[in-house]
Amino acid sequence: MGNNTIKRISDLPGVGPAAEEKLIQAGFTTIESIAVASPSDLVTVAGLGEGTAIKAINAARDSLEMGFEAADKVMDKRKEIGRITTSSKELDTLLGGGVETQSITEVYGRFGSGKTQWCFQLCVTCQQPLDKGGLGGKVIYIDSENSFRPERVIAISEHMGLDPKKILKNIFVARAYNADHQMLLVDKAKDILDKENIKLVIVDSLTSHFRAEFTGRGQLADRQQKLNRHLYTLMKLAETKNLAVLVTNQVMDRPDILFGDSTAPIGGNIVGHASKTRLYLRKAKGDMRVAKLVDSPYLPDGEATYKVTGTGISD
Repeated sequence: MGNNTIKRISDLPGVGPAAEEKLIQAGFTTIESIAVASPSDLVTVAGLGEGTAIKAINAARDSLEMGFEAADKVMDKRKEIGRITTSSKELDTLLGGGVETQSITEVYGRFGSGKTQWCFQLCVTCQQPLDKGGLGGKVIYIDSENSFRPERVIAISEHMGLDPKKILKNIFVARAYNADHQMLLVDKAKDILDKENIKLVIVDSLTSHFRAEFTGRGQLADRQQKLNRHLYTLMKLAETKNLAVLVTNQVMDRPDILFGDSTAPIGGNIVGHASKTRLYLRKAKGDMRVAKLVDSPYLPDGEATYKVTGTGISD
């Protein structure tokens, strides 16, 4: 059993208030984040000696249930997974029933491929009852590109015969002004999760601030480390609170690819490993779009064609 005397970071051996403050500023805000850190991380950011860092990490691990569990228990947890409909049967089939809880779903594509439309759509469908393909819960929307438009949500709600005022009241929007602010907002989200029955957390877009602030190869390691911590926090929320996390991502052109599609999502392997379900969106003719399932732990690769109009996503 875990050691229940450790409730906060300063309860760890060798970690005083000053070191705790430094760790929190560097993004190590929970006992879990210390437990999965490497000693060198703590030495660098909090100035701890290596021996002290190892003791602190071991104490954090002992205080948590970080051992093995039987696969049938894992299966029981999987049975609790909920799914949010996209309002397109084609897309829902591709996704095995919709956007699922307990993990991160990433949609990426070029400008105009309809990434933010997914966010607006799920803001509405998430609030519907279970028998209508929703989770009967509210939404947190972290907006890093100033792209949230209540008008779009209203149009989708009205099209679905729902009260737009009610729908808007249940979406908590925060504008993220830089990468640190974005990370802080996810930490702050924990305060309202239970109180407000949040079932979906949206980050649109995940990487734009990180991309703008960390330029050049020299800053790549710092950027990836921060992005990793950010995604870890999102992943913990999804798993421990049984909610869905949807992130949008931008793409870059890869000059080393000569044939086929040369676009790749920003963030490299760190985003790739954290996002359990990855979809590449692209424009087709008129208001048609194509979603390609690029990665999923258990679903086969495939494509779905769907429509994006002023009233939302449909077949």
